[in-house]
Amino acid sequence: MKYALLLMGRVGDSNCGEDGGADPDEFFAFDQEITAAGVVVSSFALEDPEHAVKVETDAAGEQVVSSGPFAEVQEFLGGTYIIEVSDVDEAIAWAKKSPGSKPGGHVEIRPVAPTE
Repeated sequence: MKYALLLMGRVGDSNCGEDGGADPDEFFAFDQEITAAGVVVSSFALEDPEHAVKVETDAAGEQVVSSGPFAEVQEFLGGTYIIEVSDVDEAIAWAKKSPGSKPGGHVEIRPVAPTE
């Protein structure tokens, strides 16, 4: 079964980012380990939230484009892995190994919807 591991951070948390939390080398080591295990279908990291652009439709039906950072956002997606494993317990085991689960962040696990 395929699962998405969503590596989430908390905006303004001193344990998240350059000043605290997991070191980039920990993420690189985790990436090497999970890739070597052969369970990664795809993965990517994202730039910081201040580089985001949001498109939404307002109450009048007009599309509005906004540039980040967004004050209302409390969490951000830092990156994701799509993995193929036997069950959710194996996905949980990988999430626990991820530096993204350290203080300042968390890893959300979601089943990938079938496309067929």
